[in-house]
Amino acid sequence: MSNLKTFKDILAWQKSHELVLYVYKISNLYPSNETYGLTSQTRRAASSVPANVVEGYKRQNLKDSIRFYNHAEASLEELKYHLLLAKDLQYISKDRYNFINEKTEEVSKILFGWTKSQRNFLNKKS
Repeated sequence: MSNLKTFKDILAWQKSHELVLYVYKISNLYPSNETYGLTSQTRRAASSVPANVVEGYKRQNLKDSIRFYNHAEASLEELKYHLLLAKDLQYISKDRYNFINEKTEEVSKILFGWTKSQRNFLNKKS
């Protein structure tokens, strides 16, 4: 982690931030009666992913960092469900869902790899 100058250098943050921007765009398509329901839940879950990466990055203790990366992974899974629900409720098209689902899977793989590398580093230090 020593060659990272800022959280913006973490690929998991970069990709999850891009995902949040897209989620905000597509959630604008949800009906207005979902503003405080599914729209809010979807956006909260999405923005929680990069936010937890940032918080984990700034933790002084690597165990704490990993805990926040795990929170990011859990928020991403929650987001996947909200997006599936939006598709099933026909708030977003299958094509939009397939596109964003590919993006969430990409973020998931990158985030899993990042978390695993941090866990491996911690185990080597122990």
